[in-house]
Amino acid sequence: MLRKFLLSCVTVLILPFDTSAENWPGWRGPRGDGTSAAQRFPLQWNGTNGQNIAWKVAIPGEGHASPIIFADRIFLVTCLLDSKDRQLICIDRQSGEILWHKNVFRAPLESKHALNSYASGTPVTDGHLVYVAFLEVDGDTVAAPNVGSNRQITPGKVVVAAFDFDGNQQWKVTPGEFVSAHGFSSCPVLYKELVIINGDHDGDSYIVALNKSTGETVWKTKRQNGIRSYVTPLIREIDGRTQMVVSGSECIVSFNPDTGTRYWTIDGPTEQFVASMVFDGHKFYMAAGFPTYHVMGILPTGKGNVTQSHVAWHARNAKCYVPSPVIVDDYLIVADDRGTANCFDTASGDRHWQERLGNHYSASLLTAGGLVFLTADDGTTKIIRPGEELNVIAENELGENCYSSPALAHNQLFVRGEKHLFCIDGDKLTGE
Repeated sequence: MLRKFLLSCVTVLILPFDTSAENWPGWRGPRGDGTSAAQRFPLQWNGTNGQNIAWKVAIPGEGHASPIIFADRIFLVTCLLDSKDRQLICIDRQSGEILWHKNVFRAPLESKHALNSYASGTPVTDGHLVYVAFLEVDGDTVAAPNVGSNRQITPGKVVVAAFDFDGNQQWKVTPGEFVSAHGFSSCPVLYKELVIINGDHDGDSYIVALNKSTGETVWKTKRQNGIRSYVTPLIREIDGRTQMVVSGSECIVSFNPDTGTRYWTIDGPTEQFVASMVFDGHKFYMAAGFPTYHVMGILPTGKGNVTQSHVAWHARNAKCYVPSPVIVDDYLIVADDRGTANCFDTASGDRHWQERLGNHYSASLLTAGGLVFLTADDGTTKIIRPGEELNVIAENELGENCYSSPALAHNQLFVRGEKHLFCIDGDKLTGE
């Protein structure tokens, strides 16, 4: 079932025949949905006593962006708080040695939510260039829009830049303004010759596509509402139509990624969104948000406003805002911010179970071999086998807090803790 699902999905990069060599080139992996094709991967580790830790390396600065992996190179972004430098770092996958780090820019630190960072946008690579996104501010302040209390925040501009694998900057552009009391965390997405970035914010929101070779704007689509959201678009080929689906800006929308024109839209169901959507070949699934909470199954066909016709089911009993879900066979696994996990039936939307598994969830979920990895903010990862009843098969400690989503590439698990990047190896067990 999982193999059939993986083969049905359109990918940004071609899936290798040898799944052990699969890269993790961007946010949520090669398919943008937290799925790994790996059949062998670590199930047991301990970051404190070193069990199955191939290496760990201290990462300068701080950031919540996930690592990306291509062949023997790992890339991640960080912010050096003292110097206020935003940097791209390259690490050797085999040894954990930091090969180089390059400044993207130096600027004042922006206003942000306490659980956000100054380097939260996960980079993406096509194997030739690495693309990064940050927010750059000049220190000026404005009254914060769309907040419950009066305060000053720092508006700025989105910066998107491209570097080659040797750390040489190829281009850097500022495709749009951005203002949000919560800061910035959008992740660039690759599609054909485009780099696409979601610019939802508390102002004139937009989604913009840049030429990946030059940074020039190819298209820029205005969003319906000026409301902050941080969802990374998901791109799928469905019945001959390529759809880029994204929730945010008080709606759920399907765009044509070639042109930025809209196929269909669903109103609401809430104001702010963070979690990325997933697709199982039949329906899209959305989990959000704030100030109200929703999980929805959405039919991928239609045109225009399909609010009344294409919502297959709608649940309001899981308070998920930040972590993105995963699908395994007929189960949708949703982790809510409070530390509970939920298992929904993808066909009906009925919830099979809800259980507390962590202290708080910021990281999005990962799935491989029919299992699901849930990493809590305290660094504890519980691995479950989805089903009508909860089945926890492993629990692992990192030894430090973790606010980044894990990555699985070349049969190794990579977890960015608050201070270190961990490469987890050894005791590779075959996923069922």
